[in-house]
Amino acid sequence: MKKQLTPIHRLNGTIKVPGDKSISHRSVMFGSIAEGKTTINGFLTGEDCLSTISCFKKLGVNIVQDGEHVTVEGSGISGLKQSSDDLYVGNSGTTIRLMLGILANTSFSSVLTGDESIAKRPMNRVTKPLREMGAEIEGNEEGNKVPLHIKGGNVKGIHYHSPIASAQVKSAILLAGLQGEGTTSVTEPLKSRDHTERMLEAFGVELKSDNLTVSIDGGQQLKGTHIEVPGDISSAAFFLVAGAIVPESTITLQKVGLNPTRTGILDVLHDMGAEISYENVNEEASEPYGDLVVKTSSLKGTVIEGDVIPRLIDEIPIIALAATQAEGETIIKDAQELRVKETDRIETVVNELQKMGAQIEATEDGMIIHGKSPLKGASVQSYGDHRIGMMLSIAACLAEGETTLDQSEAVAVSYPSFFDQLQRLSNP
Repeated sequence: MKKQLTPIHRLNGTIKVPGDKSISHRSVMFGSIAEGKTTINGFLTGEDCLSTISCFKKLGVNIVQDGEHVTVEGSGISGLKQSSDDLYVGNSGTTIRLMLGILANTSFSSVLTGDESIAKRPMNRVTKPLREMGAEIEGNEEGNKVPLHIKGGNVKGIHYHSPIASAQVKSAILLAGLQGEGTTSVTEPLKSRDHTERMLEAFGVELKSDNLTVSIDGGQQLKGTHIEVPGDISSAAFFLVAGAIVPESTITLQKVGLNPTRTGILDVLHDMGAEISYENVNEEASEPYGDLVVKTSSLKGTVIEGDVIPRLIDEIPIIALAATQAEGETIIKDAQELRVKETDRIETVVNELQKMGAQIEATEDGMIIHGKSPLKGASVQSYGDHRIGMMLSIAACLAEGETTLDQSEAVAVSYPSFFDQLQRLSNP
């Protein structure tokens, strides 16, 4: 679907971004393997999270969704039943990788598959450690690509030294270890998102965290609970940058999740000179949240590398756009993980922003952006990647002339109301 986008001269108002995608996925998954009822408020109704609901319904779990309110009736991991259909995860890497961990110790076999994007994404980062734990997994390219066939086994705990900082890898191993024999530990090179650890504790599971290592004892049972899902900071990032770079703008984003493992975007924008303030912060919740207010700012270039990268990996496309409007040079390093996302986000960001006049070049593990660049309208496309689609839509606000965005429907994967909210902020 092609969408025509015209320049927007100011953005003002208050919006509430959709629920956090990572937390929404996990709340349904963990509720499905818990004993008793789990209620969820603020659930993200994007396509990825709906894929998670669909998969667990196929596994026999009673799930009722009413908009952002979801009720899950769990019967424990042993209550899952073999599906007569393939488990189709759509575009969701979180769904397939975490489900592999959950299915690793079931008494039946399952086939997992997904769309064209998932078919290109590497799965051996998860299948390799799960095989070491005892699961039987087969698939294309020796289990690296879908479709994947998994037969649960007698999973035994391991201490896995992950070569990458990935919450999906860590979560899949911990979820397998939860059902296995003995203790399972994961050590990462850098700390990744900790939504799984926080939520498992909310479901009554005990874990141990020691710097870069997380450990879990097998044989623990989750108990149904209530989950409040805060706004997704990865979705808020698009309007944080829009508010900073579109002239005469002030945007308030309500109840945005402020988990410290996710707030790298805020640290980088502050370093670049963005004027962002915090209001109504609640740090007592298991997932802290607060309101963010951003105003038009004078940005400067920076270097983004090292420990901060896992805390903002999904936000790099929109950070790259911010850098095109900053004075001086911005260098992004250590972000080779972007090459195996929904698209090769390094090449896609560089190619599409170049079409709009940005001075930006790709490197092996990131990009170099030379600011400040005037942008012009162009024919661009998302390549089916929701974050690329939203980034280009914000770029179009600043561009001279009309921009045509192809495959704009990809935005609905994580942010179904994105275009409506953008229009509302442009007409306060």
